[in-house]
Amino acid sequence: MDRLVECVPNFSEGRNRETVKALIACIQAIPGVFMLDQKMDEDHHRAVLTFVGEPEAVGEAALSVTREAAGLINLASHQGGHPRVGATDVVPFVPVRGVTMEDCVALARKVGERIGREVGIPVFLYQRAASQPGRVNLEEIRRGGLEGLGQRMQTDPSWAPDFGPARLHPTAGATVVGARPSLIAYNVNLKSRDLSTAREIAKVVRASGGGLPQVKAIGVELTSRRLVQVSMNLTNFEETPMHTAFEAVRREAERRGLKVCGSEVIGLVPQRAIVQAAEAYVQLEGFDPSQVLETRLEMVLAAKAKRGGSYSPAWVTGLTGFLDAVAAGTPTPGGGSVAALAGTLAAALGVMACRVGVPTHEKPGAATSPSRAAGMAKDSSAEPGLLDLERRLHEIGERLRHLIQADAEAYDSVLRAYRLPKDDPSRPAAISTSLRQATTVPLETATYSSEVAALLSVLLLKTKPAVASDLKVGLSLVAAAIEGGLENAETNMKALKNHSVTDDLSKKIADLKERLVQVKSL
Repeated sequence: MDRLVECVPNFSEGRNRETVKALIACIQAIPGVFMLDQKMDEDHHRAVLTFVGEPEAVGEAALSVTREAAGLINLASHQGGHPRVGATDVVPFVPVRGVTMEDCVALARKVGERIGREVGIPVFLYQRAASQPGRVNLEEIRRGGLEGLGQRMQTDPSWAPDFGPARLHPTAGATVVGARPSLIAYNVNLKSRDLSTAREIAKVVRASGGGLPQVKAIGVELTSRRLVQVSMNLTNFEETPMHTAFEAVRREAERRGLKVCGSEVIGLVPQRAIVQAAEAYVQLEGFDPSQVLETRLEMVLAAKAKRGGSYSPAWVTGLTGFLDAVAAGTPTPGGGSVAALAGTLAAALGVMACRVGVPTHEKPGAATSPSRAAGMAKDSSAEPGLLDLERRLHEIGERLRHLIQADAEAYDSVLRAYRLPKDDPSRPAAISTSLRQATTVPLETATYSSEVAALLSVLLLKTKPAVASDLKVGLSLVAAAIEGGLENAETNMKALKNHSVTDDLSKKIADLKERLVQVKSL
């Protein structure tokens, strides 16, 4: 993957493992998203999940899991040590590779708008995506907790949410969505049950109290462990590394007659941060980060991939292999993968048209598409130029190319689930999760293919007549991709028993069927 975004949503649930498992399954059901880490804390009553993928897939997963959490978590009965304002409390997007902070800001705003509109939860934007200076810092939005935020929303017009209803959701509260650099959630535990002292130390070490730069800190009681904790966010570990934060807490604790009994990282930590601590504590001389085994291994694998190495299944790497695999006597790859390939080919034809079909002069009226194409386009008020069209078609083509393999993997997971023994307690959940994914993947194929159709219809007006036949071939392919994706989605959806899920999927299928009619009429 050339473009990677990390998402680290925090949920107000740290005690019910089944609920957290359901949230994880919801994320994993989105093709192209990979779970990296999961953390539950009973005392904080909080779960932190970390996943990564291409921006659009990550956005879909964030929206889907927020919807799932709204149905599973009730803040009215929630009590925990960590500040929170929502069932899905905070959803940060972090640029990892091939994307900018501005890309993550745009993604945060897009996902936030959909959460507000589709899930009915008020959304506040924070950090780099904040719409107001007073909302940059998360603690300002959480000030006074859920009750304080609700009161401000009702009495202060400046605290209207960025998206969604003007009142808190009755069970899910509000959700804070934003974009930020990578941070480290780092906690230091004290051998004491004196919460007031932990809070006092937190106040001394945090940046807002005149302490360490780029450090946020609170005191938390760990009832189950009979300890207290200084819970910190290191928002720039290069400026304040973990070992510096640890030493600051240790010194303040010893001044008050307390001892540190350990520390912990919540979620993932950059390798550089661990190297910093190693260099500081064992005084390594002339140490090069490339001496780390995993770093060197990644360098070697990257070099091999650049030379043409591949870790994809053989049938993905070549058309001949793919055709042989389709013709083989195995269930996968099947119709869903072929539909995704058709959409990929249509997008490729569109990219080709953008590159070779540039007209020598703009024709009168060429900037406006016919009513049909305008109705299919996302924004008919201002059509994109050829460079924008090429860029978007390339992005969609890459996504559809991934779905060729994802569809086969999704159906393979269904087969594995049904092969589990009938007395296996995990069988029902495995079947449900795999069927949902096997429905979502072809539906995603149909959705992206319908967007390809809209873009190709615009290109028919913007490019040379010489490429018109190529674009019409693309429209035929994309119609087949939409129809094939819908056929597979409807077939797999029939076996789903979760009516809230099937109702949502049925609406999407109905909308895509309307678009298919428009595509066939072009």
